Amino acid sequence: MPAAFDDIEIGQVVNLGSRAVDEKALAAFVAAFNPGWPVENGAPDGMVFALWSRLDAEASAAWPQTKRLGVDALRWLRNPPVGELLRGRMTVMGKDPVGEGKGIVIAQHDLLDEAGRLVFSCLTRSIFAR
Repeated sequence: MPAAFDDIEIGQVVNLGSRAVDEKALAAFVAAFNPGWPVENGAPDGMVFALWSRLDAEASAAWPQTKRLGVDALRWLRNPPVGELLRGRMTVMGKDPVGEGKGIVIAQHDLLDEAGRLVFSCLTRSIFAR
């Protein structure tokens, strides 16, 4: 990811990393947050969101992003099974400077399975330093 808002380009695709659906983590998540969910159905929607959120947080830790304003248009398309490797990507859809010191970046985030099928997607609005 570029070092500042002005270096970010519309259409730019950023790799958010990858993470597998872990059997122990799935069992713990279901027990704590989704009792009754059959683990053979794969990761429930809440866990899929948590997996994306972790990939996003780890990838963006060194970015000039100063604040996340919103996460919208959440879509869940499938529940990945245990062992499925998920990879995240972010595509910059738009950007708008706001004063001299910051700008807003609108991005689509996708979580894809090993076959490249969409598992989860959302839109974000974030403030980046200029």
